[in-house]
Amino acid sequence: MDSRQKQKIDRHAEGIITISHKGMGVVRIKGKDDTIEIEHSFLHTACHGDTVKVLLHPKRSGLTQTGEVVEILRRSKKGYSGVLEKENDTYFLIPSDLRMYADIIIPENKLAGAKIGQKVFVIITEWKDAKKAPIGEVNKILGMPMEHNAEMEAIALEKGFSADFPSVVKKEAIEISKRGITEKDLKDRRDMRSVTTFTIDPVDAKDFDDAISLERLLNGHLEIGIHIADVTHYVKLNTALDDEAQSRGTSVYLVDRTIPMLPEELSNGLCSLNPNVDRLTFSAVFELDMNGKIYSEWFGETIIHSDKRFTYENAQKILDNKKGEFYDELNILNLIAKKLNKKRFDEGAIMLEQEEVKFKLDEHGVPISVYTKERGDTNKLVEEFMLLANRRVAEYMSGKKIGKQSVFLYRIHDLPNKDKMGDLATFLKRLGYHMKLKDGIIPSEEINILIGKLEHNPLRDTVHTAIIRTMAKAIYSTKNIGHYGLGFKFYTHFTSPIRRYPDVIVHRLLKDFLANKAIPKEKWYEYEHMSEEASSQEKEAAEAERSSIKYKQVEYMSKRVGQTYEGIITGVTEWGLYVEEKETKCEGMIRMRDLKDDYYIFDKKFMSIRGQKTHKKYTLGDKAKFKVVGADMNKKTIDYTLI
Repeated sequence: MDSRQKQKIDRHAEGIITISHKGMGVVRIKGKDDTIEIEHSFLHTACHGDTVKVLLHPKRSGLTQTGEVVEILRRSKKGYSGVLEKENDTYFLIPSDLRMYADIIIPENKLAGAKIGQKVFVIITEWKDAKKAPIGEVNKILGMPMEHNAEMEAIALEKGFSADFPSVVKKEAIEISKRGITEKDLKDRRDMRSVTTFTIDPVDAKDFDDAISLERLLNGHLEIGIHIADVTHYVKLNTALDDEAQSRGTSVYLVDRTIPMLPEELSNGLCSLNPNVDRLTFSAVFELDMNGKIYSEWFGETIIHSDKRFTYENAQKILDNKKGEFYDELNILNLIAKKLNKKRFDEGAIMLEQEEVKFKLDEHGVPISVYTKERGDTNKLVEEFMLLANRRVAEYMSGKKIGKQSVFLYRIHDLPNKDKMGDLATFLKRLGYHMKLKDGIIPSEEINILIGKLEHNPLRDTVHTAIIRTMAKAIYSTKNIGHYGLGFKFYTHFTSPIRRYPDVIVHRLLKDFLANKAIPKEKWYEYEHMSEEASSQEKEAAEAERSSIKYKQVEYMSKRVGQTYEGIITGVTEWGLYVEEKETKCEGMIRMRDLKDDYYIFDKKFMSIRGQKTHKKYTLGDKAKFKVVGADMNKKTIDYTLI
């Protein structure tokens, strides 16, 4: 290869494109922090989230690298939701996604019965010429704009998730469910049906992935079993059921519904560890003492019989009252969980818990109250034992313990970017918190101390969000680098195969490993591809969940225009203040132009604005009293004004 050919190859890059509401693109190069700006005229039909190949323009000194899209490698969306309109005998969709910069033309014979003004989901069937509008067809009529079900379904479909399963998938699930558990299924399984076992889950949960068992041993130790639904016993490779599960990658949890990865016959039925019935499980069983020290471990197929379905709340009530059904078992597990938790943070884990926003909806899906979900000891109990199982499976499969080598799917979390960490240290310094950097990173114990200090401080959520934004995103990979946030050298996802496909992969790999079945090295790359797909699907699901929450927060405040609330300033910009209502976490904007009492100047260094005449100052973390003045359901924005 001569130098001219090499130079030509080096002028191309691949990455995922982000498109702003103004129609400008930015491509982040895969595996790097470098970005490329793409003018609107150079998008060449690329849409937000697409994986693209870019031709780099000649770099000009002191200016941002620019380029143009030359190939769409992977479309991020199957289609768009929006309102069907008609003009000059032409039907077209106005996409709800403001980052979609083109309306979609729909031929009259592709309307599928949709009427003007309805909210529909449209799939693009042709768009090769960037100078022309894309052509599409109506895939589903959702209802009328602003209707609860139409909006929730639109959010899910835009991210690639549907509540409907193909008929062949449903048929397979129904046949498996009808067959149930047979004598043949029990062969070579460890029978743990006589051991005290229960589940602890959210009050509205229907799919129970995991159960915990506890038995006292004659040597004074305890045997604790973490039992996980044996999904791979039913969902076999090369079936429509498995193909669909892999395609979905994950269950999706919107504010009012779950869109399952597996049909309900399995997810809520035969696979779910429901109480008072036998269930097939894949278990991690540990012998340990009251300090959480592990003396032995065992992984294998089991059959269990759950004695009780606890909710987090009723299990917590038993712990608080120190009496009730299975109090002794709950108390022992709670005491050990606290020891495991302390050890984890002593070894470098970071406190990254975020409050979970929940809604109470009326019969029409309209939010009548918004609240944050509290995490008690029972939540942390379950979390610690799931973390234990996930970590020990990853350690076992790493080959470090038994000298074997095989491909495996890890859950990894990289070290934070040093530049971002430097920015975080500067940000915290402006708030009055001086953090020392060690090798370019704020030590985890320093972060934990700070979060602990801010427990009842109005700045807590703001600082917590800033820390999370500094962190790398946890992803799946066959190449282990450890999990920075948890402080683990080895980690995986083993405990939720009903709702996460990576756990299904991990179960299969562990079963093969235990049976001394080797995965040929030439097939290892397939697992890396699956890990990349799973990470992408997880991101889409998280965005769908956030979108549904934001939509309902905006809807909630749209019914309360004119009402006053108290909140915290969570963001300061040159165009205004972001304020979060303290109870509902509904964030809105107070625009600079609406601050009529003075002319305010933005001070980036101190994250504040200051009035020129009155010298009145508003700073990040300040308390604020405000009135709701508007809410835009299409843009998902809320407007406040100070009072």
